[in-house]
Order: sequence, then C-alpha cells, then structure tokens
Amino acid sequence: MKQFILRQEPDKTGLVRLSGKDFHYLVRVRRVRQGATLNCRLPSGKTAVLRITGIGDGTLSAECAQIVEESQQNEIPPIILFQSMAKGSKMDTIVRQAGETGVKEIVPFYSKHSTPLPRCRAGAPVSVDARTERWRRILIEARQQSGSSCPSSVRPPLGMDELFGYWEQIRTGREEVLALLVHETPLAKCGFHGYLKTVPDLVVLAVGPEGGFSPAEALKFVDAGFKPVTLGNTILRTETAALYSIAVVRTLIFERLIWTMN
Repeated sequence: MKQFILRQEPDKTGLVRLSGKDFHYLVRVRRVRQGATLNCRLPSGKTAVLRITGIGDGTLSAECAQIVEESQQNEIPPIILFQSMAKGSKMDTIVRQAGETGVKEIVPFYSKHSTPLPRCRAGAPVSVDARTERWRRILIEARQQSGSSCPSSVRPPLGMDELFGYWEQIRTGREEVLALLVHETPLAKCGFHGYLKTVPDLVVLAVGPEGGFSPAEALKFVDAGFKPVTLGNTILRTETAALYSIAVVRTLIFERLIWTMN
C-alpha cells in the first residue's frame, strides 16, 4: 500500500503543515483533495491516517485522524547492504530497490573495480553530499511507493578501511550477526539456505561492483568474518545481485518465521 513519509511529527494538536516538495508531491503528483485521507509513516515509525483539511497557495494542512497499530509478528531482522559503487544510474537503481525491499541501511563503498562518482556537465565530479542527498530522496520515494515500514537510510560512500571500521562498530555487542559476501565460486562453498538455518539478529550483505571483488578484497572480507555465498552458475550484474540477495534473505527468513509460528 502506498504511503506518505512525513518528515516531522504532528504538533501537539495533531496538525501538520506541508509545503515545497511535499506539497508538490501530494497536490500535483498524488492529486489529493481537501477532505481526502492519506496513509502516512511518521518519523517515529508509526503509521497514521491524515485527513486533508486545507490546500492553499503552496501550503497543505492536515490533521492526524488515527494512529494505526501494526502487528510485530513475523518481523524480519534488519538487513544492511554493503554495496560497492556502481556506474551510471545503476547505483540509483540499487538504492531504490533496497528501499522498496525494506533494507535498513545502504552503505556504498569504493573497491578496486568500483566506479567513481559521475561528473557534472562542467566536467567536475558530482559532490558526495549532492549524490548522497539524491539517494536519500530516492529512498523516500521508494518507501512511499512500496509502503515499506523499515526506516531505510543511506550513508555517504566509504573507503575500504572505513568500511571495515564501520563493520566492527556494527557487530560489536551483537550475538548473532550473519555477514555474507556475495561472491562467485570457487571461494563460495555454501548457499543461502545453509547459512539461514536459524534467524539472526542482523544480516549484512556485501556486494561487489562490475568485475567483482579482487582476490585480496574477497579474502579481507572473509578474514573479517564474512561468509562467501554463491548465487549459482550465472554471473549477475551488480544491481541484479544486490536485489537477488536481499530477496532471498527476506524470503527465507520470512518463511522460516511463518513455519515457526505455525
């Protein structure tokens, strides 16, 4: 179900006022009208129903009509995607698909075969801040379209050393973290089923760029605790490999949780 991502909590009286891009999206794209109701996701993570009370010149007002209680049954543990920078619009595609499928965090990074940020028309590289802000907008649009309840986020691109430093922060204090390196055979000896016999507290997926990880990089991931996993006997594009891996992990965990409940 489509939803609107609200950037601020309603005020003490339950009122919300929107302008700028939010106004344009709701009035020009979604074509909402006064009196209509709208499903939205609050910054707290709760789902609410907004009732449009007024549409003026560049400003929309609404009231929070209802807070919807959501079931926590069969909740999938957080998934973090370590994604090597891809070329062109492929990185945008990866971010969008990760947002649609409920990935908690996307962490872009530079590896040996990854692609640098594209250049603007003047020839200078696109700034990291500008690119990251674009990815954040893409995430919001993806969550609004898919209705994902996961508060997805994306970090600015990291170097390899920074990535492994962040990895140490992530796994510190956690008991059951499953870190998977999406890599071709012969390094990968096991498939997803073999690693997901139990439901972990957190899943981290590391996906390489076009051309894959170098042998030294792959071994560095393994030494850091990542388990190499195979995607079968086909070679997938990096954006396909990311979506495929996320979908498999979510499906296996979701179905295992259902089996456990039953």
